[in-house]
Amino acid sequence: MSSAAAVQGQEPVQVCLLAGKIMLQSGAETYRVEDTMTRMANALGLSGSHSYVTPTGIVFQSGETESAKLIRIVERTTDLQKVSAVNDISRKLGNGEMTAEEAYTLLRGIETEKHAYPMPLQMAAAALSSGCFTVMFRGPLTDFLPGLLCGGLGFAAYLLFHQLVKVKFFAEFTAALLIGLLALGFVQLSIGRELDKIIIGSVMPLVPGLLITNAVRDLMAGHLVSGLSRGAEAFLTAFAIGAGIAVVFTLI
Repeated sequence: MSSAAAVQGQEPVQVCLLAGKIMLQSGAETYRVEDTMTRMANALGLSGSHSYVTPTGIVFQSGETESAKLIRIVERTTDLQKVSAVNDISRKLGNGEMTAEEAYTLLRGIETEKHAYPMPLQMAAAALSSGCFTVMFRGPLTDFLPGLLCGGLGFAAYLLFHQLVKVKFFAEFTAALLIGLLALGFVQLSIGRELDKIIIGSVMPLVPGLLITNAVRDLMAGHLVSGLSRGAEAFLTAFAIGAGIAVVFTLI
């Protein structure tokens, strides 16, 4: 077999692996990643393919006699636009509207795109939502401003510490601790009234809502390993937030 033929033979495999990698890194559910890779493999002529996906890795085999390929997933975020773009490519492959080479080129472009909002906009959104959550949880209107400031500064601290320390647990713990200290300070200065409402509203941007949702959906789909691991990750995030706030309450 020539080198050119070998490259062409590997192209469909690389398309499926890259599609799965992008989706998993962007917050897609495990069963959705496996289903998309299987559909793309069938569309590209890889009959009898198998895929096994966990939150930290992808194992893909294009056929019974072929060797399995492994991709390690280190960083995960939430980017549903990329998930939607990969699904669109999968549908076009299934309908015969795109070749493997075209799909691979588009996937490489999707992988390098940056869809994240600027940090100032993320902090502003977290601050506004924290203030609204404070009022929504039946806090007085006078606590809107303390909730807004605590949530915005706490989320900013989370982003900063997550860049400095790659361990997510410590970033979340530090952010929750800062939120609790700021809320306590506002209440003692008579700027805020109800400490619990301010804290609850301010930590909402840190709550792992997508992790919990994906964990439940993976468990319901029968992916026990992925569901339990995502659930454990959500539990650690919740524990970090609770531990940070608990430290503040010990100071009262």
